[in-house]
Amino acid sequence: MNKNELEEIELSLLLEGVYQRYGYDFREYAEASLKRRVRQCIREEQVTTISGLQEKILREPACMERFLMTMSVDVTAMFRDPAFYLALRKKVVPLLRAEPFIRIWHAGCAGGEEVYSMAILLQEEGLYEKSRLYATDMNGVLLEKAKAGIFKLNAMKDYTANYMQAGGLCTFADYYVAKYDNAILGAELRTNIVWAQHNLVTDASFNEFHLILCRNVMIYFNKSLQARVHNLLYDSLADSGVLGLGSKESIKFTSHETDYDVLDDRHKLYRRRK
Repeated sequence: MNKNELEEIELSLLLEGVYQRYGYDFREYAEASLKRRVRQCIREEQVTTISGLQEKILREPACMERFLMTMSVDVTAMFRDPAFYLALRKKVVPLLRAEPFIRIWHAGCAGGEEVYSMAILLQEEGLYEKSRLYATDMNGVLLEKAKAGIFKLNAMKDYTANYMQAGGLCTFADYYVAKYDNAILGAELRTNIVWAQHNLVTDASFNEFHLILCRNVMIYFNKSLQARVHNLLYDSLADSGVLGLGSKESIKFTSHETDYDVLDDRHKLYRRRK
């Protein structure tokens, strides 16, 4: 047995152990990114093998928390991919405007930057008062950070540029207060957001939504897990509800390809057929 074959066995045992011990299921994550993150954990935990990492994770919950942080997708920004938000404003907001009450699900919300982006967009369009944003992630630590609505002040320059490119109607600086090295978002942006732990891998649908954003999450899953999540998202959408995916994600070649009309192919916006 060569080294690679041995590591495959160790990796399988690690993921099974994490699932059995803590209930987090990474067994169907895409292999390349999974291995990259596990190698990062090995370096950070100063162990030499996957088996060594497994022992430490299973015996030390604090090590599991660090592992979870490494495995979590936290690459995001306010108005990330501005053209997507511009398309959202032009093509989805008119549809939402017709609803008496709007439910939106941000699945895999990470640090909450894109949730607050949506809150700003809805406020500018006069829809925030009748909206409820459900922001979920498997990582409770990230959720607590997101709830606070505090971001690095030095990120605001890029966020402001994103906001303007995304068709922002006001002055972005009006949405936060600078304090020391932080930018604290206005409390009014947090009033209609519900933060909750939800794992796309293992948890079920919990409501019916007019808009679901699950962007740049499924690229970390293998085909089997992507199919499960597509089922979950489809089952969670109201008739004529809209699904927004990341730039490298699509409904093409999924079992739901014919269940949606393409609202904007370039920006991956799809409308569920009745």
